[in-house]
Amino acid sequence: MLLTPYRETLALPKITSLLVVATLARVPIAAATVVLTLHVVSGLGLSYGAAGLVGAASTLGGSVGAPVMGRLVDRWGLRPVLVLTTIAEVVYWLVAQALPYWVLLPTAAIGGFLALPAFSVARQAIAALTPESHRLPAFALDSVTTEISFMAGPALGVLIVTTGGSRPAMLALAAGILLAGVGLWLLNPPVRAAHEAPVASGERVPRSSWLKPRFVAILAVTMAATLVLSGTDVAVVAALRASGEVEWAGLVLAMWAFFSLIGGFLYGTVRRGLPILVIFTPMALLTIPVGLGGDHWWLLALLLAPAGALCAPTITASSDAISRMIPAAARGEAMGMHNSALTVGVALGAPLAGLAIDHWGPAWGFVAVGSVGVLVALLVLPAELRRRRNAPPESPTDPTDDTVPGGAIVPGGVAVPGGVAVSGGDSGAVVGAVPVQRAAVAHAEPTAALRSEAKH
Repeated sequence: MLLTPYRETLALPKITSLLVVATLARVPIAAATVVLTLHVVSGLGLSYGAAGLVGAASTLGGSVGAPVMGRLVDRWGLRPVLVLTTIAEVVYWLVAQALPYWVLLPTAAIGGFLALPAFSVARQAIAALTPESHRLPAFALDSVTTEISFMAGPALGVLIVTTGGSRPAMLALAAGILLAGVGLWLLNPPVRAAHEAPVASGERVPRSSWLKPRFVAILAVTMAATLVLSGTDVAVVAALRASGEVEWAGLVLAMWAFFSLIGGFLYGTVRRGLPILVIFTPMALLTIPVGLGGDHWWLLALLLAPAGALCAPTITASSDAISRMIPAAARGEAMGMHNSALTVGVALGAPLAGLAIDHWGPAWGFVAVGSVGVLVALLVLPAELRRRRNAPPESPTDPTDDTVPGGAIVPGGVAVPGGVAVSGGDSGAVVGAVPVQRAAVAHAEPTAALRSEAKH
């Protein structure tokens, strides 16, 4: 019975092939952050601060570019955008390995802007391929496979850099992105369901019809979730360094990602999704006391388990909610914004935790990011409660399915799930003492290292 939702979902046409291709396509994307960091530090001989600036430029470009690429998918269809972004990103990695730092910095922003949208495309295709009754397990599988990509990608990136150097690793990334783009182009997953108007129809929906407070609230919680995740990555490394057990950092973070994977798997078996705040708020709260276990690696890992188990469910729920509330003709742009929220959260979490750690100690890194997460949840809560009080009785919206798990119709006829949550993650991996943001690399979505897209 536990596996029934997954068996039924994987039996749907193209879902299995989509998940396999998307998982493989995300591996080079997940490796990009660590490879770029190590190239600046070891290849160019500069500081981690300089590497951070390049990473920030890439993140900024990706955050702006993801909604733009999604809007182009809505207007042009998937294949033209895949051709554009695949060629652009392959050229970026081929050129970037030979550039001096002062040229690499702005080029990284351009490369981020034109990044292959593998994360958001997979989520958009899942929304098109699945009836609403199977969408939750489908997004759960997406979060689980994202975790796998972020386990494999950074590890492979580090392996290539340490054995062959940063420049060969960047060339390998170019080859990986090319294969990813070609794979997605050949698969050509649909971005509109059979009952929805095709891209060729030219249907347009004004942003004012869907860019509403509810959607913005979901993006805010999504961003806060990956902020907590990426900040936790940094705090884990700092806590283990302070206790003289930094050699256990990789294992602790791998266990954290495993907790997330298990949580995401179990969440996909429930019949109705939970409200995002029901999942995210305890995740943020349970992150605050994790630093109490900093003297022993095994205790730190145990304290990470409850919050870690809520990482992938949060990402799953946010993707699921957005897929239900956004009109098909704007789904690409909305998923791009979701991807940007994952990425921005990842980018903000590490420096916030680092600031708290520098001033007050490692345990305060967990307190800082967990507290910000709780604060965002409290700010969103009144609007969520007000929306639920005013929502009419539940009603089905999917022509292919007579149930809407967790869904309700709000004024204006937009389907809203009973809950959302923000995969990776996105959790984390560590290279020496350098956290690798999983985002959500959303390029993020969404490390649970630098987690994710989340998941950033």
